[in-house]
Amino acid sequence: MIFLSQIINGLQIGSIYALVALGYSMVYGIVKLLNFAHGDIIMVGSYVLWFGLSRLGLAPWLSVIISITVCSALGMLIEKVAYKPLRNSPKISLLITAIGVSYLLQNLSQLIFTPNPRMLPNFFPGYVSIGGAQFAVVTIVTIAVSVVIMIGLSVMVKNTKMGKAMRAVSENSDVAQLMGINVNNTISFTFALGSGLVAVASVLYCCSYSQIEPTMGSMLGIKAFVAAVLGGIGSLPGAMLGGIIIGIFESLTKAYISSQLADAVVFGILIIVLLIRPSGILGKSIREKV
Repeated sequence: MIFLSQIINGLQIGSIYALVALGYSMVYGIVKLLNFAHGDIIMVGSYVLWFGLSRLGLAPWLSVIISITVCSALGMLIEKVAYKPLRNSPKISLLITAIGVSYLLQNLSQLIFTPNPRMLPNFFPGYVSIGGAQFAVVTIVTIAVSVVIMIGLSVMVKNTKMGKAMRAVSENSDVAQLMGINVNNTISFTFALGSGLVAVASVLYCCSYSQIEPTMGSMLGIKAFVAAVLGGIGSLPGAMLGGIIIGIFESLTKAYISSQLADAVVFGILIIVLLIRPSGILGKSIREKV
């Protein structure tokens, strides 16, 4: 019974990691950028949600829509202002810029909202029984919403015009541009989509863990990045799988070993997998000609 409960809890937090990891993988797959500011979009989405509910008195559904919209717009803005001018620069320049944007967002949030934690209500109160065990409704909703989004994203990437453009730019941006694809618009859409997914993850996360603070996105973003690398950076199915694996192992570690060692186990799994398969579980090994 306890084991089943921990597996379900692991699927819940793993689903949130997977949503964030999808953004990492999409951005890396297209522009080969490790966007370490991605995790802080979670924090922005949470504060926008809190502001809409607590200060403006908006309905939850409207606050959620505003949060997704703001995060998507912020993702495009960051790409246009911080990353696009450095697109042809050395990768280390982009990496340093991403870290700088991350700290900028954290410090701006502390300046605007103060470092004091804020509380958000749970939109999905109550419990349901599965296999004789009780689970919070928000846990089931989180898993269900994440599965639907992941399926929808996979269909979009495979079957829509924009999805095909994303795959083409990922393969070779120069050839894609020669074929008439607007590379800049495709990259902007990717950042907007990834940030929108993070906004959804922030809503689901806040419903389970009501407290929000300016640095909340740091560790959550790092774990999602670990999930993306574990599954195979640049692979959308890999990001989903990596998020679920990280979530389940973290939950089982907290239950059977120690909650203080949960993060160590997560990073330990990453090291072991990369030693055995450096490209990740579903990643493709690429040979470079010298």
